[in-house]
Amino acid sequence: MAHWLYKSEPDTWSWEDQVKAAEKGTHWDGVRNHAAKNNMLAMKLGDTGFFYHSNQGREIVGIVEVIKEAVPDPSDPTGKFVMVDVKAVKPFRTPVSLATIKADPRLQEMALVKYSRLSVQPVTDEEWNIVCGMGGV
Repeated sequence: MAHWLYKSEPDTWSWEDQVKAAEKGTHWDGVRNHAAKNNMLAMKLGDTGFFYHSNQGREIVGIVEVIKEAVPDPSDPTGKFVMVDVKAVKPFRTPVSLATIKADPRLQEMALVKYSRLSVQPVTDEEWNIVCGMGGV
């Protein structure tokens, strides 16, 4: 199983919106970056990911799970990009801020630190365990 990080602007789609989608989850669509697309193509059912509030908050607030693997994104008129479906699994007891992640020397190679603009990113097992510990899950 692999781990990922999904960025969302909370005024567009928040953790609360994701939770309200319940078991049916939601499409993770609208991604228009080839590196992020390749990450989505690599996702498998059951992979887990961090739900990250970007712009406002800049913090990891919960965990989501892939419930449908990559399919063409119907919102993309070029046909080049894909989407996956994810559902909320659990909230973090304590949101983990970008500042906290950047301050931890163990996380200096994390994609969130090194490639801050990438909207869908891989997370290593070690990073996953460290951040989950910080978030109380």
